[in-house]
Amino acid sequence: MEIALTKMSSKGQIVIPLDLRKGIKDGEKLILIKNESQILIKKVSSLGENFKDNLEFAKLTEKAYEKYLKGEFKQLKSEKFLEELKEW
Repeated sequence: MEIALTKMSSKGQIVIPLDLRKGIKDGEKLILIKNESQILIKKVSSLGENFKDNLEFAKLTEKAYEKYLKGEFKQLKSEKFLEELKEW
């Protein structure tokens, strides 16, 4: 594992140190994934074929969870849920 320090500019730009840029071509697309305390950077070219679908699913799941936290979901008995599901 390699470790390096960098900082963010006032424009939100960061420099990836030279030693860590090995294997990354000029203009190559990178994806950044952030949680509360970490930012992960991955080359888009190294991701699986289903990555776009998985990313879209993750976004939809996050939106649904936010609605749940706001109390925007309704509770149904399982029988009623299955009835509504059949209508879809």
